[in-house]
Amino acid sequence: MLRLVIRRLLQLIPTLLGLSVLLFLWLNRLPGGPASAILGERATEEKKAAINKLLGLDQPVYVQYWRFLKRMVQGDLGTSIQTGQPVWDEFTLRFPATVELSLMAILIAIVVGIPLGYLAARRRGGWLDITAVSVSLVGICIPVFFLALILKGIFAVKLGLLPSYGRLETGINATEVTGLAMLDGLLTGEFDATWDAFRHLILPSVTLASIPLVVIVRMTRASVLEVLGEDYVRTAESKGLEARVVRGRHVLRNALLPVVTAVGLLTGALLSGAVLTESVFSFEGIGKFLYDAIGGRDYPVLVGFIMLITIVFVLINLLVDLAYSIIDPRVRVN
Repeated sequence: MLRLVIRRLLQLIPTLLGLSVLLFLWLNRLPGGPASAILGERATEEKKAAINKLLGLDQPVYVQYWRFLKRMVQGDLGTSIQTGQPVWDEFTLRFPATVELSLMAILIAIVVGIPLGYLAARRRGGWLDITAVSVSLVGICIPVFFLALILKGIFAVKLGLLPSYGRLETGINATEVTGLAMLDGLLTGEFDATWDAFRHLILPSVTLASIPLVVIVRMTRASVLEVLGEDYVRTAESKGLEARVVRGRHVLRNALLPVVTAVGLLTGALLSGAVLTESVFSFEGIGKFLYDAIGGRDYPVLVGFIMLITIVFVLINLLVDLAYSIIDPRVRVN
């Protein structure tokens, strides 16, 4: 287990180096460049030249990249052009909100998706199977932002059942401990804040869970159907084992291996791809801040956030590998 962790952490180094090269080249090819973003409407050729000299952008490309790489290694991600605050501070301020939203979304997808996919496979060709496949086909085709607007219009605007923006109501004074609003309310005994944070999470988390839910349903169904046809399942049934034991020990456990991979990748994607959902619901996470950074050409935020999200994504994949070894001991042997 330890060797697996060390090997995957070492693999993180070339991944980050390759990403740093791509980000640096992308940064240097963007129209206008950092100087235009900093100066805005006041940009003139003389002022842009002065900014480029101050930032070292007038030096050769390899010198710029070396300075860029040294800053990354030292943890200096630069300063946000929009807020004037260090990028690391902006990330740590907003990352808990995205974590809370993503965890709620993937929890919904797992709790609903795995049982639904399993039951659809067990009743292949029945009404549940046909409904699950049809709904999944429709769900994968609906853009996330469009679904967000529909849910917001129905449940927040028309029915008034749920809040349509933010993480907490303005009048609620919640003590911040971890940055996770629901957990903070439980830790401090402010249960009104927990309930209000939960209500604010419902619409964006359901929206964000839509595509992972569809993927998990389809993968679980396909994996269970494949495992049901294996020889060891038929052998277990012929030996007279209880259906509960066959389903749990032989079918579901082996069918979960590809699903675990999908869940890990989807969780990483949720953390990095919540831009549209957070923007529609004004949910103050890294997705919303990235959306604003793109509009404001805030290059330090874009580069710093992408690097940090990449690290999170790789670490999530490491946890997936560890979960693999727990579910299937043969992975540990290999």
